[in-house]
Amino acid sequence: MAKLKLTDQEQVTEHIQKLDPAVKDAIEALRQIILSTDSQIGEQIKWNNPSFYYTGPMAPFDPKEYKRDIIVMNLFKNRIMLVLPSGAKVNDTSGLLEGDYKDGRRTVVFKDMADVEAKTAALQHVIKKWLSLVE
Repeated sequence: MAKLKLTDQEQVTEHIQKLDPAVKDAIEALRQIILSTDSQIGEQIKWNNPSFYYTGPMAPFDPKEYKRDIIVMNLFKNRIMLVLPSGAKVNDTSGLLEGDYKDGRRTVVFKDMADVEAKTAALQHVIKKWLSLVE
């Protein structure tokens, strides 16, 4: 009997369910915050972690530029880090985005659920700003 392929959403859910309980709730909360920011945000597993991308129309581009990618989670050793591959294009005055990487990425680190709650508004603002810059 053929095994059914899980949808992108089911793969993300399955991935999160397997995580350490110490971080699982915060990661699920971040997932819901990101997805609820705009209806044109999709999710998938990329680089073995949940990631979020723009699903709407865009001008043609080289796929190696990763222009659709909004956020890729980095959950190595129970650290909750969001990587915004093109976060440098957002003028973030809140101080949420960290790092000064030459490739244009920026990061956000969350310690726990309280940190997620405290940074929700700033995260949604950065995502909306990113979406407003889509070409």
